[in-house]
Amino acid sequence: MSDNETLAEFDFHGKALDTIFDDYAQMHESKPVGHSSKYGGFWYISKSEDIFDAEQDPETWSVGPSMLLPSFGTEMPLIPIDIDPPTHAGFRKLLLPMFTPMAINKLEPGMHSTAIELSDQVKTAFEDSEVVDVSALFARPYPTIIFSRLAGYPEKDWPLFDQWIDDIIYERTKSPEKAKAAGDDLIAYVQRLIDDGRAGKALEGITGELLNATIDGRPLTDDELVSYGYLLFLAGLDTTAWAIRSSLWYLARNKEAQALLRREPDRIVDAAEEFLRTLSPVQAMARTAKQDTTVRGQEIKAGERVVLVFGAGNRDPEIYDNPNDIDITRENNRHLAFGGGIHRCLGSNLGRKELVISLEHFLATIPEFELAQEEPWHGVGSLRLRLTGGE
Repeated sequence: MSDNETLAEFDFHGKALDTIFDDYAQMHESKPVGHSSKYGGFWYISKSEDIFDAEQDPETWSVGPSMLLPSFGTEMPLIPIDIDPPTHAGFRKLLLPMFTPMAINKLEPGMHSTAIELSDQVKTAFEDSEVVDVSALFARPYPTIIFSRLAGYPEKDWPLFDQWIDDIIYERTKSPEKAKAAGDDLIAYVQRLIDDGRAGKALEGITGELLNATIDGRPLTDDELVSYGYLLFLAGLDTTAWAIRSSLWYLARNKEAQALLRREPDRIVDAAEEFLRTLSPVQAMARTAKQDTTVRGQEIKAGERVVLVFGAGNRDPEIYDNPNDIDITRENNRHLAFGGGIHRCLGSNLGRKELVISLEHFLATIPEFELAQEEPWHGVGSLRLRLTGGE
């Protein structure tokens, strides 16, 4: 199969992620805008400048029917990411005070104590076993604990969450029925929280704040609250787990990088940005053309689906020196890991801080480690490590 034939079936989910960086290189070399037959057919846009332009142009590009392709186990639009202006602004405004740097700073003591506790558990696990799955013991539970506290999810419910994430996000391209069933379970769970709140039970965190919020002078409806809750759950629990796991995956393969970050932990902030640029949990998001338009000479008709390939934009050779190298000392690292424009990720401050703090404590607690077996760079699956005996 030729390179262009490969791009004609470009995919950004599942096993396709194993070799997706080769696809990005081919896009930049010969076909920065092209068409894939996957998921009903879509145009892809791979250049950083074009992606930033599209993110800033809601007059041309709609986020409807969904930024997710395929959808997250439900056909309802997710608030606020699947809402276009002008309605979008009011819904997004309700969440802004909960994700400001000042609001996130208040969570910092809990982030440190949780990272210390989980790192100690990993250290204890290595005392009992040569090989430890740090995704299961560290990368996944860390954001589950932090975000669940922020969102107000009762601790007794936390064991339910990983399976819903796995089925809704990672099974949706292979088994839509399983994703739909898990999505229905998640909707029922969020609805139960809403019902409890409406019945007078005190709800904490974002869930409680939204229950008491108003938009255009009225309370949010149950459908709107479910939509908020559905998106926040998936975004808050999965993406940061992926970012932590992929960062540890890279470090397990690069002992010099581990040593540098242990010796100079102040560099972890820059390293985290580089991990987000090169191994981002969000490789692409979808749009729909609202009118006929042209990108780099390619005509795109109104109504056609388009995928903004953030992962390719983050490796654009016109923007980054040695774009495919993971340089943990790279500075001034403007990237697309959190998107851009009016739909830029609201949780970027939280995600960044979780990633940095988790890496700080993991590296301070766990001595030199390596992969116990080959694992994919992407996703939230297992990451089996063993200690090397080095410091």
